[in-house]
Amino acid sequence: MDALNQGIQYMQEQKYEEAAQSFTQAIEENPEDPLGYVNFGNLLLHMNDLERAERFFQKAIEKDPETATAHYGLGNVYYEQQKYEQAQEPFQQAIKKGLEESDAYYMLGLSFLYQEQFKLAMPYLQRAAELSPEDADVHFQYGLCLAQVGLLDEATQTFHNVLELNDQHSDAHYNLGVSHLFKEEPYNALEHFDKAIEIQSDHMLAMHAKGQVEEMLNSNKEKE
Repeated sequence: MDALNQGIQYMQEQKYEEAAQSFTQAIEENPEDPLGYVNFGNLLLHMNDLERAERFFQKAIEKDPETATAHYGLGNVYYEQQKYEQAQEPFQQAIKKGLEESDAYYMLGLSFLYQEQFKLAMPYLQRAAELSPEDADVHFQYGLCLAQVGLLDEATQTFHNVLELNDQHSDAHYNLGVSHLFKEEPYNALEHFDKAIEIQSDHMLAMHAKGQVEEMLNSNKEKE
């Protein structure tokens, strides 16, 4: 087994010191190969050494600008620092260079989402959901994005899809409750708020929303 693959195996086994030694050896043996720098960058990113990780990903890009995983790693460095605008470009480059994977689209979509650029986020989150049909969290974020741009029917269906994948997803129940409120269906909303609280007893948003709906319904009964 060569040093690069040995390092990857050590990483998977959480033997990080041994992984670092193997990646160092891989870089020394093949200093022009960007993958040694990418994998060392991934190790440093995993260890939250973001400053050094950035340098390794930049070095990989210097060696070969077409290395999609180096751009993706660099995007993750900025994303972890909540530099969402700065993260956009390397994530876009990763996709452009051929990283046709759900994670790349998902991270780019989230970078736009957290800047409240929902229309820009939507196609990337949609593509991420298409590439990860079994990932409840990807579908949930796509549902949030749909709701933010006012596509309530599509958002409602997406949140139902999330619950098919994970029926214990409290936030999906909460957001379904909110969707029903917008459709003026308070009793349906209450069902989902109750379910969110049943799954997560300290779900403050669901508890607050439930209290408001019950207050509104009681007020309406008194007026009758």
